[in-house]
Amino acid sequence: MTHGAPDVIRRGTTVLAVTLGCAVLTWTAVALTGEDAEARPVALVPASCEYTLSDPAHRVSLPPTDPKTARRPYTVTLGTNMGNVVFESLGGSAPCATNSFVHLARNGYYRGSACHRVSTRQIFVLECGDPAGEGTADPGYYFKDENLMGATYKAGTVAMSKVVPGRNGSQFFISYADPQVRMPESWTPFGRVIRGLDVLKEIGAKGTRSGTPDGKPKDPVVIESVTVK
Repeated sequence: MTHGAPDVIRRGTTVLAVTLGCAVLTWTAVALTGEDAEARPVALVPASCEYTLSDPAHRVSLPPTDPKTARRPYTVTLGTNMGNVVFESLGGSAPCATNSFVHLARNGYYRGSACHRVSTRQIFVLECGDPAGEGTADPGYYFKDENLMGATYKAGTVAMSKVVPGRNGSQFFISYADPQVRMPESWTPFGRVIRGLDVLKEIGAKGTRSGTPDGKPKDPVVIESVTVK
């Protein structure tokens, strides 16, 4: 399931740089469903995290710039109406995504948002992070991919999702089972589940509202709180 992306990007955007080590990255413009698309190279990413302002309806402040904060490991508890899911961040290999997620969580961005997608065939993911519950939101900024080389999406992986290749914002997915097809190295992994995988599996087992293999969860899944330690 793919969505149309917000098209409004300010020229002369404001860029916030955090001095962090990054690597040469590539992205593949494909849906999580594994549909084929052209792979396009991305130039060498500067040794920094860049958070670039966009122009969505919902805007929050840009993440902080302290490199030590960005690389720090965190334990995150997603409190949902279906139960708690706890994951550890991968700040060392995905500092930009980790830094952004923690910033949004601590500013209440995810509180009360509904997860907008569950996939139940070939890939097994729950996708969340849009306060409107539609899978099109942008938090007011975007940032580049990282941690893609050799990326896999086995059960328990927490990774960024996006509507435009190379532009990450607030949306993320969690794999609740190992995929049955190869997923391209296109989504930045930034966490791994340590508790609550059973909660995710139960959500997946209920299927979608429409009865199709990919769509809104049959029973609404709402993030009631996000605790970061």
